[in-house]
Amino acid sequence: MNATTGRPGKHVHLAVYDTLADWETGHATAQLARTGHEIRTVGPTTAPVRSTGGLRIRPDLALDDLRPEDSALLILPGADLWDTTDDLAPFARTARAFLDAGVPVAAICGATAGLAREGLLDDRDHTSAVSFYLAATGYAGGGRYVEADAVTDGPLVTAGPTEPVAFAREILRLLGVYEGEVLDAWYRLFHDSDTAAYAVLEKAGAL
Repeated sequence: MNATTGRPGKHVHLAVYDTLADWETGHATAQLARTGHEIRTVGPTTAPVRSTGGLRIRPDLALDDLRPEDSALLILPGADLWDTTDDLAPFARTARAFLDAGVPVAAICGATAGLAREGLLDDRDHTSAVSFYLAATGYAGGGRYVEADAVTDGPLVTAGPTEPVAFAREILRLLGVYEGEVLDAWYRLFHDSDTAAYAVLEKAGAL
């Protein structure tokens, strides 16, 4: 049940693959789960994968079985494989199918380069680690690059590897989990360790 709308929510799908960056999606998935979204992991297959931190993850489903209509959001974390092989290109193609269907996609770190190679950033505002990182992909969207902690353009969220809290903030905003003062307080608490924000969240029942 979605804690904000009071209606049953679709699954949020977290892509998992070898070398995924553990630290980039934890704030988002934890807060989504705490507010009624069911997180399901999707891998290249259902065979276990291992993260950069050494965590062994058995995906809930294979990428070939993922359909946009069954999902509220696809989250693509960074991974070394985005820059060293073409193994993750199918995830970028799936992101295209999601966006074409109007279903949100959130990409951070190396996943933004994957989306750039797929042409998904050519006509959308976006960010990443640094502009020249994406420029190296040869994409045509350099003019839409924004120097910001995280950027939302329609159904697409992008962020760099050092901004997992801002990444989560944009996801929570996009899915309507928190907004306004409550969203700002959540960000200040987890990004700035601002203890004054705790009272706002407690009053709103957001802890």
